[in-house]
Amino acid sequence: MVILFAVFLLTLLALTAVAIVRTENLFVAVMLTGIFSLLMAANFFVLDAADVALTEAAVGAGISTVLFLGALALTAEHERSVVSGRWLSMGIVVVTTLILIYATFDKPRLGDPRAPVHQHVAPWYLDQTPELIGIPNVVTAVLGSFRGYDTLGEVFVVVTACIGVLFILGVRRGGYSPSPDGDRLTTAGSGLRHHLIPKVVGRLLIPFIVLFGLYVLFHGEYGPGGGFQAGAIIATGIILYALLDGEAQALKAVPRPVLMGMVVGGATLYGAVGVAGIALGGSFLDYSVLADDPVKGQQLGILIIEVGVGLAVCGSLLSIFHAFAARGRH
Repeated sequence: MVILFAVFLLTLLALTAVAIVRTENLFVAVMLTGIFSLLMAANFFVLDAADVALTEAAVGAGISTVLFLGALALTAEHERSVVSGRWLSMGIVVVTTLILIYATFDKPRLGDPRAPVHQHVAPWYLDQTPELIGIPNVVTAVLGSFRGYDTLGEVFVVVTACIGVLFILGVRRGGYSPSPDGDRLTTAGSGLRHHLIPKVVGRLLIPFIVLFGLYVLFHGEYGPGGGFQAGAIIATGIILYALLDGEAQALKAVPRPVLMGMVVGGATLYGAVGVAGIALGGSFLDYSVLADDPVKGQQLGILIIEVGVGLAVCGSLLSIFHAFAARGRH
């Protein structure tokens, strides 16, 4: 039954991909792209990869969709017809597809206990997480504690990427200044105000999107989620608010200085937890010394660093969005 449902999802993925390529209406293409990401998230969930599914739903169907809508607000709604190079593109797609299909022949079977991934460190993580950390979500334990250095590096990669994008887009000191034509994201004929369904549904869902992001952040120890997913989800809600009511209103709710404080403060908070471990007689990012009970210390440390990750990711995504929107229509 699971195999049949997976085949059904793959069929829908193929049909959605063809529809994305064939449509000339960019708004329809963006909506179909969000549907494609949701189908991918459902496929990951069928494969028992709940954390990956949530990440795909938050980033692929969530933040990517609203960023595409923001780009669409600054450009035309219909794609220009391009006929040159079509056969070359088709040939590249066919060759890539054949290579991927050939590569799947050497993969282990789904759920095979003898697969290489199940013979390395995964059994140790499954055995030791309840005793050393005491949380049911092993993925959170691995990312937040066992591989804490790696996750800290990923946070600084996000912050560095944010700084690089802001430099590339040439953000001026002083923040947002409206254009002479008004708010670029919501002027007549642009933005989402002339799309009734996204406008009504979006305003209804924004509070629930932010609330769900907070739930994902503080429930990551017990279910799928964590700081990365939560930051992307909350940023999605705020960006959607900017698309519906204007960038100026979104910046009034969360000003630029607050965004930069989130970016820097989130990464600093993560690093401060590591320094606190050293100050209390442990190692860098050793959460066991944060409380009298080592297990409680691990749980406290993971919760704090997840907050830091969420702040850094949310602030970075929102800063990039506002920097991109401030460039105006070209």
